[in-house]
Amino acid sequence: MKLSLYIPTGTTQEFAAYTDPVAAFDTIRELAAVADGSGFETIWAPDHFVPFGPPGAYVFEVWTTLAALARETSRIRLGQLVTGNGYRNPALLAKMASTLDVISGGRLTFGIGAGWYEEEYRAFGYDFPHAPERLRRLDEALQIITSMRTGQPTTFDGKYFQVRDVVNQPAGIQRPHVPMMIAGGGEKVTLKLVAKYGDLCNIQEPPSEVARKLDILAGHCEAVGRDYSTITKTSTSYCIIADTDEEARATVPPWAPMVFPGDLAEYGLVGTPDTIRGRLAVYEEAGVDELIVGFHDGLNPETLKLFAAEFIDR
Repeated sequence: MKLSLYIPTGTTQEFAAYTDPVAAFDTIRELAAVADGSGFETIWAPDHFVPFGPPGAYVFEVWTTLAALARETSRIRLGQLVTGNGYRNPALLAKMASTLDVISGGRLTFGIGAGWYEEEYRAFGYDFPHAPERLRRLDEALQIITSMRTGQPTTFDGKYFQVRDVVNQPAGIQRPHVPMMIAGGGEKVTLKLVAKYGDLCNIQEPPSEVARKLDILAGHCEAVGRDYSTITKTSTSYCIIADTDEEARATVPPWAPMVFPGDLAEYGLVGTPDTIRGRLAVYEEAGVDELIVGFHDGLNPETLKLFAAEFIDR
């Protein structure tokens, strides 16, 4: 199982104490450089514009952040966890993804989802329709993006999106196309979209639920004639390393239930190195190919080095 970094960009108030935005971004650059040199598979960054909780702390936009990090790194892959479909026109997203793939020398994984943070949508003046409509919009967007990433002319006349003879060149470096990750664990719609369009999935659930939903994904793949093994299965966890399990559990942040379903302390990478090693094995047994890890002490490069030394085989 590959291990990747969920890099902090301010969504959970990481930069609340900063008064200099340049210094804050320099911290992100340093973390990216350490991850690049320590064996992490991918840097994943969230697509949010405001922090969870009180407003005002620094938050950095994901596409421009990853474009900058592409030039600060040389090996590690880059991706969004995940870009919100409702924030940008899908034809524009296809263009942005192909451009970032070129900038990074072919290291982009394009992550996308239906979007969920209603407060953010409202703050920025975006429509926030009910979940079924957001998923229908995502379906149309995925059709446009899937066609445009081939570099061939695309025409699409949908209920929500329309494009006319659009050609996306350059279409990126990777062949046959820039890989696309679709995030979400919805059993009837989202996982079916993964089976139809996704190169990767992301299911942010406890390992037992990940395993159950991957079985459902396998069924959707069979129904549409897709080879299940061609989809990379990812999940997301949170790491708190401590001298005792009790100490680590006491440090689980109050915002955790907003992002991680269930009791994170029971299944996350929370505890001593031995406990964390056992929990990594559980994720792998659940069928996870790549685990994306956020860190409690996430602005400290030494935390990444410690984790890599303990758990990443190089």
